[in-house]
Amino acid sequence: SLPPPPTVFLGKDANLQDVFAPMSDLLPMVNPNDIVLDGWDISDLNLYDAMRRAEVLDFNLQEMLKPYMQQMKPRKAIYNPDFIAANQSERANNVISEKEKWQQVTRIREDIRQFKADNALDTVIILWTANTERYTHVTPGIHDTAHNLLEAIKANASEIAPSTLFAVAAVLEGCTYINGSPQNTFVPGLIELAENEGVFIAGDDFKSGQTKLKSVLVDFLVNAGIKPCSIASYNHLGNNDGRNLSAPQQFRSKEISKSNVVDDMVQSNEILFSSEPRRPDHCVVIKYVPYVGDSKRAMDEYVSQLMLGGHNTIVIHNTCEDSLLASPLILDLAILAELCQRVEFKVHNPTGVSEYQKFNSVLSVLSYMCKAPLVERGANVVNSLFRQRTTIENLLRALISLPPLNHLDLQSKCSQRSLWYEQSVDPILVRKNLKFNSNTSFNETVKGKERTIKGY
Repeated sequence: SLPPPPTVFLGKDANLQDVFAPMSDLLPMVNPNDIVLDGWDISDLNLYDAMRRAEVLDFNLQEMLKPYMQQMKPRKAIYNPDFIAANQSERANNVISEKEKWQQVTRIREDIRQFKADNALDTVIILWTANTERYTHVTPGIHDTAHNLLEAIKANASEIAPSTLFAVAAVLEGCTYINGSPQNTFVPGLIELAENEGVFIAGDDFKSGQTKLKSVLVDFLVNAGIKPCSIASYNHLGNNDGRNLSAPQQFRSKEISKSNVVDDMVQSNEILFSSEPRRPDHCVVIKYVPYVGDSKRAMDEYVSQLMLGGHNTIVIHNTCEDSLLASPLILDLAILAELCQRVEFKVHNPTGVSEYQKFNSVLSVLSYMCKAPLVERGANVVNSLFRQRTTIENLLRALISLPPLNHLDLQSKCSQRSLWYEQSVDPILVRKNLKFNSNTSFNETVKGKERTIKGY
């Protein structure tokens, strides 16, 4: 989990020792104990019975949680057997009665309003943690604009996924919506609807185990000048997610999500990939093996080219506790999304200063937790885990008037260290002039120290 345990580098003390602080202490963040939980499910099991069926938590812990979990029952959900595997039909005994899609959206909106009112909540954030759906066939006139999407729902068009209906309901209620599965929930019309309503959306697909490791390892190989030529990723698991993914159409959604994670790292080095192969051969396999349950086995082989015709092979076996790795991400996404809802900022440039504004509706700052990050129109997708984490750290630092991380540590590397600090010992106001080719400048005041920076 991100906000509570990890620390963020703040700077150095008088002895040039690094100073760190817990991420959750930098800014006011929601305490997880203050979060009220509710949700929908096509299965009517209360959360205690569902917990027992999943066989993830230790039995003694399950019994300790029983008084709390047994009271929690899911609301009736939208069920469309065309979008999830046929083997899920036996669980579908908690389905809303409304058949028309606009009626279904209206029912979900009513649930959101009731939940918010009954619990006197300030904010509701909705996460899709349900089964992987098949990909939606995006069609002009149905999915391309906000208006067309809403009209298609009212016309009961068949090619609109339940996850998209939930997202539309959330956006119309002003609730941030986060997609934790790999399907293309965020069709163009939904993104436009979120922008029109000024509501945040984020996704796609929780990045917790094998793919998170891959986004680190490929980054290491490429940045070390080692050319990865083939990546073979094999998984088998036995939970209900694996059962659903045993259907070809649902597996295809996951395959796309897991395969694209190396793209930006490959594209970052045109020299390394100037000759064939221009990108690694990348194969992803997922098999359903009921006996292993939630303890997913992930096996990877990375074959890379070295100089002088050599090859390097890395083989990894990783036992990923599927649900236990993903659960903290749900908290992270909700807590950081709520924080982003409270952030407003101005943009300074040579032509003037903007009014206060919020982030773009596509909340790409949450990409660290997502396999296939949804990004703003025209923006580049970043999968490198280091860059994604640095984005979050730099945002938090900016909100408390600290400069971005650069890891240069120049004050420790200069030959006359004392000169670096002599300005800050005595005067409260320090002015630094950094001259560039441009004549533009701006004044920046950070914790009582003013800097005039040329050509920013």
